[in-house]
Amino acid sequence: MTIWTPTDSGHADLSCHDTFAEGAPHNTFARLRREDPLHWTDYPGGQNFWSVTRYDDITRMNKNTEVFSSAQGIRMEDQTYEEYLARRTFQETDPPEHAQVRMKLLKAFSKTTMAQYEQDIRDLCAEILDPVLEKGTFDATKEIARQLPMRMLGRVVGLPDADLPWLVEKGDALIANTDPDFTSHVLDKMDTDEFRLMPFNSPAGAELYIYAKELMEAKARAGDTSGVLNMILAPARDGSTITESEFRNFFCLLVAAGNDTTRYSIAAGIQAMCHQPELLTQMQAGGDIWETAADEIIRWATPALYFRRTATRDVEMHGKLIRAGDKVLYWFISANRDDSYFDDPFRVNLRRSPNRHLSFGQFGPHVCLGMWLARLEVTVLFQELAKRITAIEPAGEQKFLRSNFVGGIKELPVRVQAA
Repeated sequence: MTIWTPTDSGHADLSCHDTFAEGAPHNTFARLRREDPLHWTDYPGGQNFWSVTRYDDITRMNKNTEVFSSAQGIRMEDQTYEEYLARRTFQETDPPEHAQVRMKLLKAFSKTTMAQYEQDIRDLCAEILDPVLEKGTFDATKEIARQLPMRMLGRVVGLPDADLPWLVEKGDALIANTDPDFTSHVLDKMDTDEFRLMPFNSPAGAELYIYAKELMEAKARAGDTSGVLNMILAPARDGSTITESEFRNFFCLLVAAGNDTTRYSIAAGIQAMCHQPELLTQMQAGGDIWETAADEIIRWATPALYFRRTATRDVEMHGKLIRAGDKVLYWFISANRDDSYFDDPFRVNLRRSPNRHLSFGQFGPHVCLGMWLARLEVTVLFQELAKRITAIEPAGEQKFLRSNFVGGIKELPVRVQAA
């Protein structure tokens, strides 16, 4: 069975969020990979940009931070230098500055540290799955995929359980700021200029900042110096500390990205199970499949559809000239379906190996900080789900996020037979 068939004409507008509300325009990406792998793309909302769609091109360019810089923004939207400075996180910096912040957090998010949370994740999965599976029919994104990352974020960062639903709601408003189901301030539908110095150009950024400031003040009064947030606030070896705005932006990034990547990977994996029944059988058999399954599910999902870079000097590629100052978009969603690199890319193969997908932005300094936690959450969730059901199928129409930046299934009605 086919998991999902793209319906775009092959000439979709990549700059338009509505294009992605029907799912990623894979026919367009396939045509561009064949015919125009470095495509000059019209952008009515600002400066036009180059779309890079082939796997090999993206992996090579992503390593070259001297020519293709993150330090002018990572999204399609244009911004002034003042806005860039106000909103940036370490994602929007280049080496060596990027490494200085990243080094503070590597231990907290390392594979070894994350492995210590496995039993916590397994316990949370039981708490989430047991009551929802009794319903038989439900929205898998809302009832399963949204729940686990939200609760784990609280454990890792040290946030009160009672605050988590509100935090995730605000995180959704930030990262899904183009979907009216998640925010009342839709980025491309209204004037959001009053929030232009807030993270993601959203009023939710201001609310999250106030929350983070009050949280850290409470921790300080209690003498609590543990956790990721204290690590980011601690002085570096040279005695420097991050600024107030840098801390605000990091907290907003943590809340938003800490939920969405794993949520939409879990949703995509459940979607695949509905249309490829053999996946459940393979999961139930277990064994070494769990060494590769999470990466394949995350490849299939590709929650971060693209990241933008800005050329620092003129460079020729595919017979075209990228000029200094041009925006360049690496379409990870296209690279992860590139059939010159991935065999049968539109099927989920839980034993795919090697699987050097680009969902974590690999092959460069900006590899996802939370990748080990995401892999562990996805692995454990599907292990626990496979134990508890004998069948799963669609129970209605899936709905995709209206965003050309974050890709995900926001509604996924399913029907299960409990074991």
